[in-house]
Amino acid sequence: MMRDGYLATWQGREYEAAPDGDNVRIYITEPGAAGFVEVRPGRFVRLLGPDEYDDITYVRTTCTWRGEPFIVLAEADSWLRVEYTGGRAPMARALGLEEFDFGVYQGWAPAHEVTDIIEHRV
Repeated sequence: MMRDGYLATWQGREYEAAPDGDNVRIYITEPGAAGFVEVRPGRFVRLLGPDEYDDITYVRTTCTWRGEPFIVLAEADSWLRVEYTGGRAPMARALGLEEFDFGVYQGWAPAHEVTDIIEHRV
């Protein structure tokens, strides 16, 4: 599983998370866990105070595709959503990437073509 975003450790388990001041919101997809509230179908949240969670960190996954550097944003089936970090617009266009925002190029890469996948904790 490719990860990009905050993770919090609570009671020995890592959760997808979002900082909220000194507090942290943690998320799960399975119903029935004590203290979690459904915020939309299949998505549950629990707010933790600063003395309740053990750690919070940001995780970013990087990779190489067609010889160029990328961040992995998501995965779906056998595809990875990637964002180009090489800083060269002509190369981004040559790779067939779409300009998501000014100077930000993203696209879908076949997972079997992606190499050097590394998860970084910041």
